Amino acid sequence: MYYPMYFDPTYVLVLIGVVICMIASAKMNSTFNKYSRVRSHSGMTGREAAETILRRAGIYDVRVERISGNLTDHYDPRNNTLRLSDGVYGSSSVAAIGIAAHECGHAMQQHEGYAPLVLRSTLVPVVNLGSNLYFPIFLLGLLFSWEPLIYVGIACFALTLVFSLVTLPVEFNASGRALRVLDQQGYLSPEEMDGARAVLSAAAMTYVAAAISSLLQLVRLLIIARNRRD
Repeated sequence: MYYPMYFDPTYVLVLIGVVICMIASAKMNSTFNKYSRVRSHSGMTGREAAETILRRAGIYDVRVERISGNLTDHYDPRNNTLRLSDGVYGSSSVAAIGIAAHECGHAMQQHEGYAPLVLRSTLVPVVNLGSNLYFPIFLLGLLFSWEPLIYVGIACFALTLVFSLVTLPVEFNASGRALRVLDQQGYLSPEEMDGARAVLSAAAMTYVAAAISSLLQLVRLLIIARNRRD
Protein backbone atom coordinates (compact mmCIF):
# COMPACT_ATOMS: atom_id res chain seq x y z
CA MET A 1 0.00 0.00 0.00
CA TYR A 2 1.35 3.46 -0.94
CA TYR A 3 0.79 6.40 1.38
CA PRO A 4 0.65 9.98 0.16
CA MET A 5 3.73 12.04 0.95
CA TYR A 6 1.84 14.08 3.55
CA PHE A 7 0.80 10.91 5.39
CA ASP A 8 3.87 8.74 5.18
CA PRO A 9 4.52 6.43 8.15
CA THR A 10 8.10 5.93 6.92
CA TYR A 11 8.82 9.42 8.29
CA VAL A 12 9.27 7.56 11.58
CA LEU A 13 12.60 6.34 10.21
CA VAL A 14 13.66 9.92 9.53
CA LEU A 15 12.63 10.97 13.02
CA ILE A 16 14.61 8.12 14.56
CA GLY A 17 17.67 9.26 12.60
CA VAL A 18 17.17 12.85 13.74
CA VAL A 19 16.86 11.79 17.38
CA ILE A 20 20.00 9.66 17.17
CA CYS A 21 21.95 12.57 15.66
CA MET A 22 20.62 14.97 18.29
CA ILE A 23 21.65 12.66 21.11
CA ALA A 24 25.14 12.23 19.65
CA SER A 25 25.49 15.98 19.13
CA ALA A 26 24.32 16.73 22.68
CA LYS A 27 26.79 14.19 24.06
CA MET A 28 29.60 15.75 22.04
CA ASN A 29 28.76 19.26 23.21
CA SER A 30 28.45 18.29 26.87
CA THR A 31 31.72 16.31 26.81
CA PHE A 32 33.57 19.13 25.06
CA ASN A 33 32.19 21.70 27.48
CA LYS A 34 33.24 19.55 30.45
CA TYR A 35 36.85 19.13 29.35
CA SER A 36 37.18 22.61 27.88
CA ARG A 37 37.17 23.74 31.51
CA VAL A 38 40.12 21.46 32.37
CA ARG A 39 43.43 23.19 31.69
CA SER A 40 46.24 20.93 30.49
CA HIS A 41 49.44 20.73 32.52
CA SER A 42 51.49 21.70 29.46
CA GLY A 43 49.70 25.02 29.07
CA MET A 44 49.89 24.67 25.27
CA THR A 45 47.06 26.12 23.23
CA GLY A 46 45.33 24.17 20.50
CA ARG A 47 47.28 26.11 17.89
CA GLU A 48 50.61 25.49 19.59
CA ALA A 49 49.87 21.80 20.04
CA ALA A 50 48.86 21.44 16.39
CA GLU A 51 51.96 23.21 15.09
CA THR A 52 54.25 21.16 17.34
CA ILE A 53 52.62 17.85 16.42
CA LEU A 54 52.87 18.65 12.71
CA ARG A 55 56.55 19.62 12.94
CA ARG A 56 57.44 16.49 14.89
CA ALA A 57 55.64 14.45 12.23
CA GLY A 58 57.78 16.10 9.55
CA ILE A 59 54.86 18.05 8.08
CA TYR A 60 55.82 21.64 7.28
CA ASP A 61 53.41 22.62 4.50
CA VAL A 62 50.21 22.74 6.59
CA ARG A 63 48.92 26.09 7.82
CA VAL A 64 47.06 26.33 11.14
CA GLU A 65 44.32 28.95 11.06
CA ARG A 66 41.48 30.13 13.29
CA ILE A 67 37.91 29.68 12.09
CA SER A 68 34.83 31.16 13.71
CA GLY A 69 32.11 29.04 15.24
CA ASN A 70 31.76 26.26 17.78
CA LEU A 71 33.33 22.86 16.99
CA THR A 72 33.90 23.87 13.37
CA ASP A 73 37.41 22.40 13.44
CA HIS A 74 38.50 20.58 10.30
CA TYR A 75 41.41 19.79 8.04
CA ASP A 76 41.12 20.88 4.42
CA PRO A 77 43.27 18.60 2.21
CA ARG A 78 42.66 20.78 -0.84
CA ASN A 79 44.93 23.55 0.42
CA ASN A 80 46.73 21.90 3.33
CA THR A 81 45.00 24.03 5.94
CA LEU A 82 44.11 22.98 9.47
CA ARG A 83 41.36 25.20 10.86
CA LEU A 84 40.65 25.37 14.58
CA SER A 85 37.51 26.90 16.06
CA ASP A 86 37.45 29.75 18.56
CA GLY A 87 37.15 27.36 21.50
CA VAL A 88 40.17 25.33 20.40
CA TYR A 89 42.64 27.65 18.67
CA GLY A 90 43.64 29.75 21.69
CA SER A 91 42.53 27.42 24.47
CA SER A 92 44.92 25.35 26.60
CA SER A 93 42.22 22.93 27.72
CA VAL A 94 42.38 19.16 27.47
CA ALA A 95 39.49 19.24 25.00
CA ALA A 96 41.23 21.79 22.77
CA ILE A 97 44.47 19.83 22.61
CA GLY A 98 42.59 16.61 21.89
CA ILE A 99 40.66 18.12 19.00
CA ALA A 100 43.73 19.87 17.60
CA ALA A 101 45.60 16.56 17.66
CA HIS A 102 42.70 14.84 15.90
CA GLU A 103 42.85 17.34 13.03
CA CYS A 104 46.60 16.79 12.86
CA GLY A 105 45.76 13.12 12.46
CA HIS A 106 44.01 13.99 9.19
CA ALA A 107 47.08 15.91 8.01
CA MET A 108 49.20 12.85 8.82
CA GLN A 109 46.78 10.69 6.84
CA GLN A 110 47.18 12.89 3.78
CA HIS A 111 50.95 13.04 4.23
CA GLU A 112 51.07 9.23 4.21
CA GLY A 113 48.47 8.77 1.45
CA TYR A 114 46.03 6.98 3.77
CA ALA A 115 43.69 5.16 1.35
CA PRO A 116 40.30 5.82 3.03
CA LEU A 117 41.07 9.57 3.16
CA VAL A 118 42.02 9.56 -0.52
CA LEU A 119 38.79 7.72 -1.33
CA ARG A 120 36.71 10.13 0.75
CA SER A 121 38.28 13.15 -0.95
CA THR A 122 37.59 11.57 -4.36
CA LEU A 123 33.93 10.97 -3.44
CA VAL A 124 33.20 14.54 -2.29
CA PRO A 125 32.17 16.08 -5.66
CA VAL A 126 30.16 12.99 -6.65
CA VAL A 127 28.38 12.85 -3.30
CA ASN A 128 27.61 16.57 -3.40
CA LEU A 129 26.03 16.15 -6.84
CA GLY A 130 24.08 13.06 -5.79
CA SER A 131 22.75 14.65 -2.59
CA ASN A 132 21.44 17.63 -4.58
CA LEU A 133 19.83 15.56 -7.32
CA TYR A 134 18.43 12.55 -5.49
CA PHE A 135 15.18 14.09 -4.25
CA PRO A 136 13.99 15.77 -7.49
CA ILE A 137 14.86 12.63 -9.46
CA PHE A 138 13.14 10.39 -6.92
CA LEU A 139 10.07 12.65 -6.81
CA LEU A 140 9.78 12.81 -10.59
CA GLY A 141 9.98 9.03 -10.69
CA LEU A 142 7.07 8.82 -8.26
CA LEU A 143 4.99 11.44 -10.08
CA PHE A 144 5.39 9.77 -13.47
CA SER A 145 5.33 6.22 -12.05
CA TRP A 146 8.67 5.53 -13.77
CA GLU A 147 10.43 2.92 -11.67
CA PRO A 148 13.92 3.26 -13.24
CA LEU A 149 13.95 6.96 -12.38
CA ILE A 150 12.90 6.19 -8.80
CA TYR A 151 15.88 3.88 -8.38
CA VAL A 152 18.25 6.35 -9.99
CA GLY A 153 17.20 8.79 -7.27
CA ILE A 154 17.76 6.15 -4.61
CA ALA A 155 21.19 5.34 -6.06
CA CYS A 156 22.09 9.03 -5.89
CA PHE A 157 21.16 9.10 -2.22
CA ALA A 158 23.01 5.85 -1.55
CA LEU A 159 26.22 7.74 -2.31
CA THR A 160 25.62 9.68 0.90
CA LEU A 161 25.58 6.46 2.89
CA VAL A 162 28.73 5.25 1.12
CA PHE A 163 30.43 8.54 2.02
CA SER A 164 29.36 8.20 5.66
CA LEU A 165 30.71 4.65 5.83
CA VAL A 166 34.03 5.66 4.26
CA THR A 167 34.24 8.54 6.74
CA LEU A 168 34.12 6.23 9.76
CA PRO A 169 37.59 4.64 9.39
CA VAL A 170 39.02 8.07 8.49
CA GLU A 171 37.73 9.62 11.71
CA PHE A 172 38.53 6.66 13.97
CA ASN A 173 42.04 6.42 12.54
CA ALA A 174 42.64 10.17 13.03
CA SER A 175 41.54 9.89 16.66
CA GLY A 176 43.76 6.84 17.18
CA ARG A 177 46.75 8.73 15.79
CA ALA A 178 45.94 11.73 17.99
CA LEU A 179 45.72 9.69 21.19
CA ARG A 180 48.99 7.87 20.48
CA VAL A 181 50.82 11.14 19.84
CA LEU A 182 49.38 12.86 22.89
CA ASP A 183 50.30 9.93 25.10
CA GLN A 184 53.70 8.95 23.71
CA GLN A 185 55.01 12.51 23.31
CA GLY A 186 53.72 13.70 26.67
CA TYR A 187 51.35 16.44 25.61
CA LEU A 188 48.85 15.25 28.21
CA SER A 189 49.23 13.47 31.51
CA PRO A 190 47.65 10.01 32.00
CA GLU A 191 44.71 11.60 33.81
CA GLU A 192 44.25 14.18 31.05
CA MET A 193 44.35 11.44 28.43
CA ASP A 194 41.06 10.13 29.81
CA GLY A 195 39.47 13.51 29.04
CA ALA A 196 40.91 13.66 25.52
CA ARG A 197 39.76 10.11 24.88
CA ALA A 198 36.24 10.96 26.05
CA VAL A 199 36.08 14.03 23.78
CA LEU A 200 37.30 12.16 20.70
CA SER A 201 35.03 9.19 21.39
CA ALA A 202 32.03 11.52 21.62
CA ALA A 203 33.07 13.18 18.38
CA ALA A 204 33.38 9.80 16.65
CA MET A 205 29.85 8.89 17.71
CA THR A 206 28.48 11.87 15.76
CA TYR A 207 29.83 10.24 12.59
CA VAL A 208 28.34 6.89 13.56
CA ALA A 209 24.99 8.63 14.15
CA ALA A 210 25.21 10.30 10.72
CA ALA A 211 25.82 6.91 9.07
CA ILE A 212 22.84 5.37 10.89
CA SER A 213 20.65 8.31 9.88
CA SER A 214 21.67 7.91 6.22
CA LEU A 215 20.95 4.18 6.38
CA LEU A 216 17.47 4.79 7.82
CA GLN A 217 16.72 7.33 5.11
CA LEU A 218 17.86 4.88 2.42
CA VAL A 219 15.60 2.20 3.90
CA ARG A 220 12.73 4.70 3.86
CA LEU A 221 13.24 5.46 0.17
CA LEU A 222 13.33 1.74 -0.66
CA ILE A 223 10.10 1.16 1.27
CA ILE A 224 8.38 4.01 -0.58
CA ALA A 225 9.58 2.61 -3.91
CA ARG A 226 8.33 -0.88 -3.03
CA ASN A 227 4.96 0.43 -1.84
CA ARG A 228 4.60 2.45 -5.04
CA ARG A 229 5.23 -0.66 -7.10
CA ASP A 230 2.67 -2.65 -5.11
